[in-house]
Amino acid sequence: MDSRSAGAGNEVLYVDIYIDEHEPRRGILDLLSRLRPHWKEQNIQMKTFTEGITNQLIGCYVGSVQEPGCVLVRLYGRMTELYVNRDREMEMFQVFHAHGCGPQIFCSFQNGICYEFVRGTVLDDKLLQQPSIYRLIAAEMGRIHSIQPKCGPPVEPLLWTKMFHFLTLVQGKINSSSTEQQCTESPVALREVPSFETLSAEMESLKKHLSRIDSPVVLCHNDLLTKNIIYNHKEGMVKFIDYEYADYNYQAFDIGNHFNEFAGVNDVNYSLYPGQELQRDWLLAYLESYKHSTGREVAVTEAEVTQLYIQVCKFSLASNFFWGLWAILQSHYSSIDFDFQSGRGWTCTVPPVSVSCRYAMARLTFYFEKKEEYFGLPVSEREARGAALSGMRCSVTTL
Repeated sequence: MDSRSAGAGNEVLYVDIYIDEHEPRRGILDLLSRLRPHWKEQNIQMKTFTEGITNQLIGCYVGSVQEPGCVLVRLYGRMTELYVNRDREMEMFQVFHAHGCGPQIFCSFQNGICYEFVRGTVLDDKLLQQPSIYRLIAAEMGRIHSIQPKCGPPVEPLLWTKMFHFLTLVQGKINSSSTEQQCTESPVALREVPSFETLSAEMESLKKHLSRIDSPVVLCHNDLLTKNIIYNHKEGMVKFIDYEYADYNYQAFDIGNHFNEFAGVNDVNYSLYPGQELQRDWLLAYLESYKHSTGREVAVTEAEVTQLYIQVCKFSLASNFFWGLWAILQSHYSSIDFDFQSGRGWTCTVPPVSVSCRYAMARLTFYFEKKEEYFGLPVSEREARGAALSGMRCSVTTL
């Protein structure tokens, strides 16, 4: 065993063992003999909480899983190091924990990490629509977004660097296919993976448009689906887990990404995407928390909610595009039993490059459906006045 820096002022214990993802018990027991030497092997119970989308997660405990002391062992999915920075993930673990927003990390090992169990239950998709729940989520995100980086050079947003990296990896997979994968004439009705040229052009279009928006760069979770939210009913609180993609990023991206997750993962259904009334109420709770946590006047105006609403709409496009690229990669690399091509919980038997990546298509299709509408939303009062005047001229012309 040795220690490795996690970049947050402390060192994380490193245990030099490899745990077999197909038969993990023996390796986990070896790990626990070092982390929990007082536990008797015959009393140790293990429970697979979820097989996740890219990783396996196993809870280890003596007595009850909800009692203090439960250890979570996460086994990394195959090839995830291609698109997840594991050193940065451990840094984020420590930052979130230091500010009371996340669990303690106990150690890392060759193919995973071990950390504290957060008591509560994984949030159900339906609960996202309940005001008492989504306001808790909004407030917690506001707290996290208020966490300031240590002194140093200005932080850079993760979005474009990570998206470009995904696009580069996708290029190799699309170009290696003997089957040409092109967009249909109507991009809203996608049936196949768009070509690399189409994806590249869309990324540039997104970057050009979103670069005009003054969204603050804050500490973001960047992957806030329901499986990453733990709800503690007794304490009336929520906590966010899983920091594989956590980093500094655009405020509006983190929120827009969460709104996209209302549609679900296993069966993506965008009819569940939150309406404007719910979004505005969510954003009000968020801004109250964010302002309070940053020491500013808590009162929130309608104009502030509207401005953030427009920014979130626009950055939600980047979220769908980002995870669309991610899903294409997953269909090639992941060893977890999840069909990234259809978005269902089994592995497709058809070679991934010969069929549409339907999970990716769900995200990309919604991106194309909303792009024109969201690009057209005014980002400033000047643009809003111009749009209003244009609308008046159109009305006069049609009289």
